[in-house]
Amino acid sequence: MKNNEKNSNKKIAGIYYFASLCFYIAAIINFINEDNNSMAVVFLCLGSSNLCLGSVYLNKDKDRDNVNKNNKK
Repeated sequence: MKNNEKNSNKKIAGIYYFASLCFYIAAIINFINEDNNSMAVVFLCLGSSNLCLGSVYLNKDKDRDNVNKNNKK
């Protein structure tokens, strides 16, 4: 069951990373077009927040592993 949780957290983190990449690409396109810079800033912020959420899901696995190692000692 622990492996399933790790795999699901890695999948979720990958989805967040992919979403952040998409938001960053949209922000770059909006900055290049110079039509709507405020939308580009919004996409940039959304990409950064998704990047942070992805790293949180990856760190959940590391924290659980550290707790389990400490409990075994």
